[in-house]
Amino acid sequence: MRKVLPVLRELTRYKSALGGLIILSFIVGLAIYAVITIPYGEAVRLWRGGEEMWRYNPVNAKPVWVNYFTPQKLPKTLILTSMEDAEIREEPLGKTSKKVFITYTFDYQADVPPSELAIVYKPKFKKKGPLVSVTWTTPDGREIKFGRMSIKSVSGSGSFWYPISLDKQLIKQFGDQKVEEGFFNDPHDERKVLKGKHRVEITAYLFEPGAWIETELVIYGTVHGLAGTDHRRRDIMIALLWGTPVALSFGLAAALGTMITSIIIAALGAWFGGWADSLVQRLTEIRMVIPTLPILIMVGMFFSKSIWTILATLLILNIIESSIKSYRAIFLQEKHAPYIEAAKSYGARNLRIVFRYLIPKIVPMLVPAFVLAVPGYVFLEAALSVLGLGDPVLPTWGKLLSDAQGKGALFQGHYYWVLEPAFMLMLTGFGFTMIGHALDRIFNPKLREI
Repeated sequence: MRKVLPVLRELTRYKSALGGLIILSFIVGLAIYAVITIPYGEAVRLWRGGEEMWRYNPVNAKPVWVNYFTPQKLPKTLILTSMEDAEIREEPLGKTSKKVFITYTFDYQADVPPSELAIVYKPKFKKKGPLVSVTWTTPDGREIKFGRMSIKSVSGSGSFWYPISLDKQLIKQFGDQKVEEGFFNDPHDERKVLKGKHRVEITAYLFEPGAWIETELVIYGTVHGLAGTDHRRRDIMIALLWGTPVALSFGLAAALGTMITSIIIAALGAWFGGWADSLVQRLTEIRMVIPTLPILIMVGMFFSKSIWTILATLLILNIIESSIKSYRAIFLQEKHAPYIEAAKSYGARNLRIVFRYLIPKIVPMLVPAFVLAVPGYVFLEAALSVLGLGDPVLPTWGKLLSDAQGKGALFQGHYYWVLEPAFMLMLTGFGFTMIGHALDRIFNPKLREI
């Protein structure tokens, strides 16, 4: 701690280092928040869940903050429930049957129509399901009747989803318009949204004593959450949050593991010399001509795409890497330093000299290189994901970019899907780089500002 505090005080002298510390504090805080609020198992379950889990989210919705930068007011998703947002009226139809009217009224003021419309029926019956129909009254007084059907069965969750936007009768009725545009656009000017109060009345015929029905009216918006949604209705914020601890853990573990093994091997080779040093140098030269990325691609294709398998492969490949030659040159100079000669004179053993005196002497000089190496490994993990070799389980920044590329996000105008993970990657790299260059000035006297 005594050695760390002076370094931190020295860092505060550099504006770039302060900026980097602020960025990394934000990144680390985001990682801690993600792990605490969304446990690992829950994050995996949410990200791997199908549309059943995300049915209330719109498809490919922009982030809500887009509304601050567009002249049009984009709609958010509106979910109305019969128990809280509707007027319910009953009429008896004999001894066991009854007619239930569920009426929703809502004011629509957005400048564009919704992206989708749906009704969720939650009936309770034993044998004979309810008969339902819908009457939609627009602000200009048009009455549109549709959705007449008998609900004979429900899903395991006890709900029956009726996608209004896919109703064949309505698609035929509105012609070239989308169904939601037919409900919300001005019939005299199809480019203009008809603002005002809409009235949706659901009529249900119940045929059994004790039978009942609850409903939900889902008006899907075109914006959702702080990060938007993807093609599977998933909230992109989950991947942005959980991509932070994954990126940091992968980058730090790869940089630290690679540096530790390289330093130890370089120190042992330089100290013992002879055949040991020659072996290390020959292995290093062989490793320098072996490409890393193709090997990682082969491991991902033929063995496992797990991020931890990729990390282990990376560490094995980099046990002997090109930086060993640089470390060896430093150790050869330190090998003949007076403090090393003093340690040899009082009988210190070889391994004690290497690990107690030789390596600790140059560790401060390697701190900047360690910090600067982290973003490289973070980008490597993202690059593997973009190539389709990312971990299929974990939600990461690279996985977001891979999905966006596969679904043509840029061609379809979903720029947020690409820009958000790219921004997080660049922000992480920028933070580590700013601190790394400042540390380089501190530990390398030749680079210090006068």
